Amino acid sequence: MNIVIIDGQGGKMGQSVIVQLKKSHPELFITAVGTNSIATSAMLKAGADAGATGQNPVIVASRQADVIIGPIGIVIADSLLGEITPAMSEAIGKSSAYKILIPVNKCNHHVVGCESLNLTEAIGLVIKKVEDLL
Repeated sequence: MNIVIIDGQGGKMGQSVIVQLKKSHPELFITAVGTNSIATSAMLKAGADAGATGQNPVIVASRQADVIIGPIGIVIADSLLGEITPAMSEAIGKSSAYKILIPVNKCNHHVVGCESLNLTEAIGLVIKKVEDLL
């Protein structure tokens, strides 16, 4: 299973997901794609097996992924303070990969019906969903 984790800003969310997934499933191959080098570096330090940075890696990784994990903003153009380009959000949205999106009600969007969870609780649900898919 090809798992791609996409994150921006400082990469803390992606970093936390990788730590938890690697703790419970060290055999998983995880590709980290950051919208900036700081995010990519944080996810690689967390244990990602491969990493790349920028728009083209997001587009390429989205085509090859079985599962894409990231904050909900990765499918919204110009989110993450403008780090998600329209081409990135389109590539992720068009990908046939199963998408596990973490609802972060920031950056001028709110997902109705999503309970307010702290990051630890949300990542726990991400790990559970990946385990269901395995």
